[in-house]
Amino acid sequence: MEQMRPRRRTRDRRGRGMRGPAVLPLRPGSPALRTARQRFDAVVLDVVAELEERWHDRLGLVEYAVEDTPQLPDDWGTRTVPLSSLVRGTGARPTRLVIFRRPIEHRAESAADLEVMVHTVLVEQAAELLGLTPEQVDPRYRGD
Repeated sequence: MEQMRPRRRTRDRRGRGMRGPAVLPLRPGSPALRTARQRFDAVVLDVVAELEERWHDRLGLVEYAVEDTPQLPDDWGTRTVPLSSLVRGTGARPTRLVIFRRPIEHRAESAADLEVMVHTVLVEQAAELLGLTPEQVDPRYRGD
């Protein structure tokens, strides 16, 4: 009688690569790596914190938000997709500055490029609110 050898199980049964994360989480139950959305939100929060620290007195109450994509009307045509939206506040409603994650990620080629684009978009919107040039709002601004 032939002896049965146990089958060797592999993690890459169908040639699709590793299954699951390659690192262990610091806290059980929480992901070890942040998602693309969480990384983008962290970049936005960093830039907003800098702007608020410097311009809070003049900006007033501004509500910042991140949305995946803008909702475009059917007749938008071939115009470029906006990277952000600014709606000035009226009465008790605060000014609302929305930055769109997917269009910015689509244009960015690297993480550093993404940070520069987020910074550029937020500084330009803050400059619009303040009635200043982007260079006055943040000396690090590069318009190219």
